[in-house]
Amino acid sequence: MFRVAGSVTASRLSAVCCRTVTAKQFQVHGASLHVLSSETSRKSRNGPAHHRIPPSWQSVRTMASAGDSQAKINYIFYGLAVLFGGGGIIYWWSRKYMRETSKDGNKTKKSTAAVPAESKEATEPVSEKPTSETTKSGKKLLDAMPQSYPDYEVMPDIPGHAKYLLIGGGTASFAAFRAIRASDAKAQVLVVTEEEELPYMRPPLSKELWYSDEPKLVEKLKFKQWNGKERSVYYNPPSFYVEPKELAYQENGGVAVVKGRKVMKLDPQKQVAVLDNGWEIFYDKVLIATGGRPRNIPVFERASQEVKDRVTLFRGIKDFKRLDEVSRNASTIVVVGGGFLGSELTCALGKRSRDSSLKVIQMFPEPGNMGKVLPEYLSQWTTAKVRGEGATVKPETFVKRARFSDGKVILKLNTGEEISTDHVVVAVGLEPNTELAKESGLEVDDTYGGFRVNAELEARSDIWVAGDASSFYDIKLGRRRVEHHDHAVVSGRLAGENMTGARKPYWHQSMFWSDLGPDVGYEAIGIVDSSLPTVAVFAKATEKDTPKAVVEETGESLRSVTETEAEATLPTKEETVAAVSGETTAPPEVEIKDPSDPASATGVEPSASEKTESATDEEPAPDVEAAAKLVAEVETENRVAPTPKEDYGKGVIFYLRDDIIVGIVLWNLFNRMPIARKIIKEGKQHQDLAEVAKLFDLHADED
Repeated sequence: MFRVAGSVTASRLSAVCCRTVTAKQFQVHGASLHVLSSETSRKSRNGPAHHRIPPSWQSVRTMASAGDSQAKINYIFYGLAVLFGGGGIIYWWSRKYMRETSKDGNKTKKSTAAVPAESKEATEPVSEKPTSETTKSGKKLLDAMPQSYPDYEVMPDIPGHAKYLLIGGGTASFAAFRAIRASDAKAQVLVVTEEEELPYMRPPLSKELWYSDEPKLVEKLKFKQWNGKERSVYYNPPSFYVEPKELAYQENGGVAVVKGRKVMKLDPQKQVAVLDNGWEIFYDKVLIATGGRPRNIPVFERASQEVKDRVTLFRGIKDFKRLDEVSRNASTIVVVGGGFLGSELTCALGKRSRDSSLKVIQMFPEPGNMGKVLPEYLSQWTTAKVRGEGATVKPETFVKRARFSDGKVILKLNTGEEISTDHVVVAVGLEPNTELAKESGLEVDDTYGGFRVNAELEARSDIWVAGDASSFYDIKLGRRRVEHHDHAVVSGRLAGENMTGARKPYWHQSMFWSDLGPDVGYEAIGIVDSSLPTVAVFAKATEKDTPKAVVEETGESLRSVTETEAEATLPTKEETVAAVSGETTAPPEVEIKDPSDPASATGVEPSASEKTESATDEEPAPDVEAAAKLVAEVETENRVAPTPKEDYGKGVIFYLRDDIIVGIVLWNLFNRMPIARKIIKEGKQHQDLAEVAKLFDLHADED
């Protein structure tokens, strides 16, 4: 209802508006509007306003009553003007009032919509849940958004709610949202990543991209595989994703990526994530897939800024772009680190140095390349191979001091030597990103690092962790943490399935691989540690036993478990129960029993001579003919290693703990990983590992 300085009549409203000084003050109280002219306000002190009609209006009304036509016309126009003008004012005021009411309602609900998405001065983080309808996870802001934001144009850039929130934009998140969308077809998934990139694969950054002969293709982060097939490092094109502000409107679900933002804190009780700009995102389920950050070494951490500006901690796309540019103009590059990444980059840079004046130097404290993984003899053989790629390798060497002089970084080594270089690449491993733990009340594993999770990769209720940052319980090999691409695929997929209610334990054994150029590569599974006893069996390699050959044959550059394969190898309900109870079931594909039985070891019917030997009570003699074909030695920690001149073409290396195979390396031996996975799964002792090696059919491609 609208009251205008007394009784609500058109004549009195017109009288007020016809005054020379009118509508001087508007006072709004609830749904009533008071319009007081200066004159009526003044006269109100002497009595009720409705008893005092302005003289000017009295004359108009008198003339109208007397039949003056002009006065009547004026009367009508005055009335219409007041009605239309008043209606416009009332409409404007009602819209303003509704907007203010909506804002007040949002503040009462503690909605994140009140915080600008890109505000330079972030609002104080909200700590309370909304008070309207709730679910187990708290207020579903997705339902409230259409009320708070009826127009798309005023939607915030970052949603205030996500049913599935994924922190990190790497491989684990990619595998997780694939699994989530497979189980929940209409799932709305929000990914928040610190990088300014959409989800991409990291392995090509130290492998295929360096071997491309097409610079323009590399600029687009694309490469040609060894079989000629073109591929991008990005898992999906930009068109696959929806804009974050559009996610709430996707009836059939979708995946949105918020780039360049960091999640600073989780509140597990209220189920809210706080970003670095103060923005809050309520979630139903959240995955932490923050991965790891490259380690540095103290000598470079303490160095001058001039030195730091010439040091790359290699990890992502921006690091690849930087090193790619540096390598085209520098005269010397030093790679610090002899593990997977350091050795791959050394070989890649060495290959580039063949066509330029670039000099590549690699140094590490171990006796040989990948000395923490490979047996010493194979590590030293690998070092010789890296040197053959065009690099200078300095084992048992480390940097003691670093200084800047005349545009160069001067490195003082433990050997007393000084090296002048244009750039330094540090590749000495990762530190899991666990910064969220302290502020979010999550446990960090003091032994292995990473967020401590159970066998289902869950850290707390509705919080999962996958990839490099997870310290998980392997029901077969115990607690561990793995920093490899395939583990990110496997664990991300498992976490995504469990976020949709699967409740599956970590069962599938992930693998990892490394290529030292197109001719030498290996795949590994389980616990691969050079400090463990090892037994190795090698054979002569053929032209088909190279990474290049396997890519040409399979068409896949990433020798990783695919989504389909991961699903196929997940345990059945019976296998899960057996594993939890401590029982094991022999896999149907490869059944390994007593190695002394040729049939059980190889899966084929034994020959007549083998049957005769098996029929006796004596321990069966080894197959002399097969043994003669084995080129390499069998080596354990207490046995003498073969000579460095030995050519380890292809083979299998078993890593033992309490005489049980806990890890396997397949050296230039491809497409045999399912066999290795089954052996690890069984966890049995084997009397003769040479017989177990026959399962891998080392001589399959020999003439």
